[in-house]
Amino acid sequence: MEVRATGRTAGRTSRPSISNVASLAGVSHQTVSRVLNKHPSVSALTRQRVLAAIDELGYRPNTAARALASGRSRTLGVVALDSGFYGPASTLLALQHAAQQLGYFVSVVAVHSIDNYSVHEAVRRLTGQSVEGLAIIAPFSSARDALAYLPTGTPVVAVEGDPETGTSVVTVDQVAGARAATEHLLRTGCCTVHHVAGPWEWLEARGRVAGWRKALEDAGADVVAPVPGDWSARSGYLAGEQLAKDRGVRGIFVANDQMALGVLRAMNEHGRRVPEDVAVVGFDDVPESEFFLPPLTTVRQDFQRVGEAAVRILVDQLDESAQQEHAGLDEHGARQHVNVVIDPELICRASTLPLGT
Repeated sequence: MEVRATGRTAGRTSRPSISNVASLAGVSHQTVSRVLNKHPSVSALTRQRVLAAIDELGYRPNTAARALASGRSRTLGVVALDSGFYGPASTLLALQHAAQQLGYFVSVVAVHSIDNYSVHEAVRRLTGQSVEGLAIIAPFSSARDALAYLPTGTPVVAVEGDPETGTSVVTVDQVAGARAATEHLLRTGCCTVHHVAGPWEWLEARGRVAGWRKALEDAGADVVAPVPGDWSARSGYLAGEQLAKDRGVRGIFVANDQMALGVLRAMNEHGRRVPEDVAVVGFDDVPESEFFLPPLTTVRQDFQRVGEAAVRILVDQLDESAQQEHAGLDEHGARQHVNVVIDPELICRASTLPLGT
């Protein structure tokens, strides 16, 4: 019995090559390479023809061979905190998505803390995989020393890092977000605003304290010592129990939404209505925050923009043509550092009274 191969397997006994794709599409080997590397110089019609040939043949790029031929791995390394906290986890996902959109792979090493040893070990593992650039999610004050002694020659960006570390940094403006939250509570009629703070070793927690304090000082309102928390809903609940006993507390800015959830429960258990008796604002805008009872007014961080900005910094430094056009070097031949600050957004919901009520 004769069996004829059809469709993707017709006439093939081995893995299709880039030359097979070029032949079927009627283009050169170089044109197929440009399509695979998402080069902008290829016309839409040609790109469509090449992609159709790739699909028909079932071609899959040999990434190892491409790396050997080009000297590029098209892989970015990420040092990430081994944590389930919403901010770092969302930042990591945003970095991965942004890299994928630009045709890069991502290799991740998770660490338990951002200190010298942990970061250097993670970087050693990643550079051993020939990553082309490094993104380090570094929201701790302890990261300054670790980032100061990274290997030269590899582009590095610190995400949510300290701008004083001497490397490129992408951050959300935590001070502005906290200030907006505090000013909103003051405008709704609160004489002052109490604060449930995050752990002091986190740069975000420090920025939110600074923005909250500055808003109160500028308004001439009393500044009461923050109640410490650890980002968890339980710590927010314990802080909320303490604040609920003080009938003079009318407005609370909480440093993240998980702690705000705990505060809301504590207020409910102590008979303090939100927002009629106490107005509450969180930070992050986690997906569940609009389903809290009541829905939570909060400050939204645009993690997608953070990821895109961080990856773009690395890719721009890696792009040879961009380096030639924009130099990226100062008069001494050292790479300039880029500091990108992303503005947050106040999202008003039912946990605060409408203005003027």
